[in-house]
Amino acid sequence: MRKYELPAFLVGVVTQAKYDRWLERKSATHVKRDRHRGNRGAKIAEYKVAIHSAVIRSEGLDSYTKEKLHWDLLSKWSNEEAKNRRRQHKREFYLLPTVDHVGDGSGEPEFNICAMLTNDVKSDLSHEELLDFCEKLLKAADRWSAGSDVLK
Repeated sequence: MRKYELPAFLVGVVTQAKYDRWLERKSATHVKRDRHRGNRGAKIAEYKVAIHSAVIRSEGLDSYTKEKLHWDLLSKWSNEEAKNRRRQHKREFYLLPTVDHVGDGSGEPEFNICAMLTNDVKSDLSHEELLDFCEKLLKAADRWSAGSDVLK
C-alpha cells in the first residue's frame, strides 16, 4: 500500500501520478509560504500527511459548502489563459479543489480542502469569522430568516 494512496472517490477521476504531483506541489507551496511567515519548522513531509488527510476527510466535497469539487480540474489551470480570459477563465475553475490553512500556518500543519471560490472568499478569515461575515452579508441582502439558522 502506498503512503499517499489515491482516495477511492478519485479513482477514475485523476491518476495516482497526477495526485502525487498535486500533493507534492501543494505541500511545497504551503511550506514555502509558512517558512516565509516565520514557521521555520515547516516540513514538506508533514504537510503532505496533513494535506492528504484533509483530502480523505473531504470525501471529495468542499469542507465549508459541501459542494462536490471538480477534481478533474487538477493541474489544468493555465496562467496564460487566466491572463487572456481573466474572470471567465477563473469562473470555470470555481470548484477546483484548493488547500486552505485552518490556522495561521505558524504551528502544526492543519488544512481543509475547499473550492477555489470558497478559498478566495474565506481568504485569511477563521471559520467563525467567515460565518459571521456570511451572516452579515445575508442580512444586508435580506436573505436571512430572523431567528433561524436556515436561509430563506
